[in-house]
Amino acid sequence: MKKNTARKLPIAATLRYTLLSFMAFMALAPVYVMVSGSFKTQKQFLDSPLSPPSGFNLGGYKSAWSDSFPTWLLNSFLIVTFSVILTLALASLAAWGFARFPFKGKESLLAIIVSLMVVPPVVLLIPLFKLGVTLSLISTLQIVVFIYMALMLPFSIYMLTNYFKSIPESIIESASIDGASTFQIFRIIVLPLSGAPIATLAVVNLLWAWNELLLALVFLQSNEKKTLMVGLTGFQSRYSLDIPTVMAGMSLATLPLVVAYLFGQRYFISGLTAGSTKGE
Repeated sequence: MKKNTARKLPIAATLRYTLLSFMAFMALAPVYVMVSGSFKTQKQFLDSPLSPPSGFNLGGYKSAWSDSFPTWLLNSFLIVTFSVILTLALASLAAWGFARFPFKGKESLLAIIVSLMVVPPVVLLIPLFKLGVTLSLISTLQIVVFIYMALMLPFSIYMLTNYFKSIPESIIESASIDGASTFQIFRIIVLPLSGAPIATLAVVNLLWAWNELLLALVFLQSNEKKTLMVGLTGFQSRYSLDIPTVMAGMSLATLPLVVAYLFGQRYFISGLTAGSTKGE
């Protein structure tokens, strides 16, 4: 019996690592083609798209950067930065209220907020566009920031509420006995303890806002106000025959996401499981 069990364990481990290796290969293969293609000439890519580049040809990057790429990059940076920071600030305050302040209809209100997570953004396009026209906000960065905030808030509030509820009551009571106000407890104790879930939310919201296309495409119609994803949509059409330039533009657009994930990865797993167990 023990021999059979000992034989099954290596087989199971081998199958598991084989599957994980295959999934990793499938995820990294397009990245390799994109990055290697950005350093090739058009002829080199067409002759051998899967081979590594024979040299570091920067012609694709020069062509990509000489277009409106810097303007689109700045627009994306501003929109993502303001929308993520404001979302985290509002979600933290709202979640603290849901977690610690009893009021009538609290659970119903939280349930309504959570239910907004399943509303697809495409349903909101027409009413939001009419509102933007009325307020003269079409082709402005402000309206996109507000819309992104509204879409990111429900999940952010839900996640932080669950985590704040898991903070031991004894810590809150000790701070209250020492004379700390509710806001002081939130600022000095709760926020430092919430580094992992807040960092996780920052990474998740950043990835979504950076890659979002539909809303930015509808509301940012001026070329000077386009985000990077919207710009790259027309960028690929304009340079459809110049593959290295397209690959270079996509590589530059991906680089900020890789940097953000590398800085936030140590908080990512712990943040996803934060608050799942009471008192942890």
